[in-house]
Amino acid sequence: MERVRQLIGEMLVCFFAVLLLTGGFLAFFHVPSDEMVPYSGSYEPLRGTLMSDAYASALNISLDVRGGLLIRQLHHTSSILLVAGTILWLLLGRFRYALVALGLGALAALSGYGAVDDLLSGAVLGKVPVPLWYGLHLLTVLAVGAVLVVSSRKEAARRPRTPALIALSIGLAVLAVLSF
Repeated sequence: MERVRQLIGEMLVCFFAVLLLTGGFLAFFHVPSDEMVPYSGSYEPLRGTLMSDAYASALNISLDVRGGLLIRQLHHTSSILLVAGTILWLLLGRFRYALVALGLGALAALSGYGAVDDLLSGAVLGKVPVPLWYGLHLLTVLAVGAVLVVSSRKEAARRPRTPALIALSIGLAVLAVLSF
């Protein structure tokens, strides 16, 4: 059971690495601003519609940036798998780290959702400014990464990783991300 928990912990690190890579790509194109601008992208039915700059940039990433929708979907899928894997990790017995990672992961997901500023986030999450959501998202992502790295290092100190475990965790993480 300890090896399964360690395997899931390693997979969580892989999911987090995918989140960092896709999030870095998305950060180049995302505009964390709640300033209202007319939409000027390629989706004709929305052209001229007033929306926040953050939401317009999300539409721009999805529709106009090459590979942008794929990257957004990979980011979203990896975040779901990270939370689901953390719940499984919690059930297998790493309560201290898993509870912290689960709480931070939920906060990171909520703040990432608020940073896009679609219509539902304004209704559900309140009128918190988009730059604050974006800043909170970046801070919680760093905290989740720190928890995963510390936990992974402590697991490896108790029971060293083998090349087979690392290869299996990377393979399963890639399979999970691509098949989800």
